[in-house]
Amino acid sequence: MAKRSLPMKLKNWVLWLCVAALLATEVFLFRAISQRDAAHVQLRESQQKVAQLQSDLDQLKSSSVATLSTENARLRAENQGLTRKFSQLQAENNRLRGVSQQLTQQLQTSRDAVQQQQEQLQAMQAENQQAATATEATAEQSMSPAAQLNTCINNLRQIDAAKQQWALENDKTADAVPSAQDLLPYLSNLVFPVCPSGGTYTINAVGGPPTCSVPGHVLPQ
Repeated sequence: MAKRSLPMKLKNWVLWLCVAALLATEVFLFRAISQRDAAHVQLRESQQKVAQLQSDLDQLKSSSVATLSTENARLRAENQGLTRKFSQLQAENNRLRGVSQQLTQQLQTSRDAVQQQQEQLQAMQAENQQAATATEATAEQSMSPAAQLNTCINNLRQIDAAKQQWALENDKTADAVPSAQDLLPYLSNLVFPVCPSGGTYTINAVGGPPTCSVPGHVLPQ
């Protein structure tokens, strides 16, 4: 009886081992199927994300292309506008340059005309001065000695008055000695007087009276 129970026990152990192996296989298969399903879910999610990213990328490309096209059109229009404006400014600059050249020529012509007029006026003044000097010399030669004396004294007074005015306007001291050229702006007709008796005038310093080389031709004190 004992010999028969041993094979039965072995069979039972084998059977339990088979059952355990089957259960282990089922558990393994269940886990594998679960992992596969999870992998499928992740794959679908990844595919959805990829599709979404591709859609976003396509939209971004479309938007970028549209934006670039619009910006390019705007810049092209601005460039055309600036080109037209530059052409207008260049034309205006050329016109102003031409006007400036004409005005420069007119100004030069006017300067030449003024220069000629000044030269003519100076020549006329020189002629008038020579004529006046000759007339005065003729008149002075026909004067009496008393008239010549009075004329010389008047000349000395004019020289002294011109000298005082020159000193006042130029802040000169009493010891300053002006030249005949300095006194011309303060004399009548811008001409330095001449003694009718042929004397020579000495202007002297501001603090002293002018003198004549002819004896007796002296400013009264």
